[in-house]
Amino acid sequence: MSLGSKIAWDDTVLPFQLDKSDIRGRAVRLDGVLDEILSKHDYPPAIERLVAEAAILTALIGPAIKLRWKLSLQIRGDGPARLVATDYFAPEAEGAPGRIRAYASYDAERLEMAEDPFPQIGRGYFAILIDQGKGTTPYSGLTPIGGQSLADCAQTYFAQSEQLPTRFALTFAKEAGGWRAGGVMLQKMPGIPPRSGEDGGTGEGGLLAARDLLADKDELQDWSRANILLETIREDELIGPAIQPPQMLVRLFHEDGPRVFDPQPLQFGCTCSRDRVHESLSIYSRKDIESMTLDRGVVTADCQFCGAHYELDPDELGFEAGERKVDRR
Repeated sequence: MSLGSKIAWDDTVLPFQLDKSDIRGRAVRLDGVLDEILSKHDYPPAIERLVAEAAILTALIGPAIKLRWKLSLQIRGDGPARLVATDYFAPEAEGAPGRIRAYASYDAERLEMAEDPFPQIGRGYFAILIDQGKGTTPYSGLTPIGGQSLADCAQTYFAQSEQLPTRFALTFAKEAGGWRAGGVMLQKMPGIPPRSGEDGGTGEGGLLAARDLLADKDELQDWSRANILLETIREDELIGPAIQPPQMLVRLFHEDGPRVFDPQPLQFGCTCSRDRVHESLSIYSRKDIESMTLDRGVVTADCQFCGAHYELDPDELGFEAGERKVDRR
């Protein structure tokens, strides 16, 4: 694909590669998708910022993995920002959009509205979960909450769990027309043998990780230079709309031979449905279902991601549903 091609870049992830440095990456714009995610809930600004950052990370990490179904991020802590959860669903067909959803759980009484949101996660963990669908065993990896941001946690995760030097640059803002967000992810390509020296051990995040993971001097210099260039990125380059991602990549990495691939569209997507609610309640007994039934004779369920509300007949729920129907005749 030509670096000069013009397309609508909102809600798009653009894969790229720096051919002279053996570095791959993703550039993402997340605008309408983030707007829709946050419009489903009435979050305070501190929680909105955590959800926005997690959603951008998900949009960058999800398409970078050979995924058949779903990648999830979970950030759990003992602070007032108790949980941020995101899902990325792989495209169902070539050219179809990837789908993203996210939500957060928090303690409003303990939340410090005017303070930096990241420390309010407290002690906990940052986890990535990969589920390739039926017939497979889900994979999960986690790292303790640390650093100054969720991006720092993600960098540490890749260094420790995947032995893969990774760097992120993210920004987001709520403007009059809605949310605008963008980010770039750089990764040292796996499977490239060092030009000299021995393999390194596990490191911890960003450039420090690369010093351990990249034993070859030339590889480390390439990675260090790419990180320094990434630090010069401007907010208007990340979120646009005047500057397109290919222009940004040429400005940053023109000496490294940037090559872009087909962009992938993104959209908000939730998998909840009445049938899925039925399935999730099929493990419960008649007594359990009765305890969930409201005075007006229905069982209700709300989707934490999209806010959908379901009202269900208790006679149709649980593994004893057929027996209850017989009893009522």
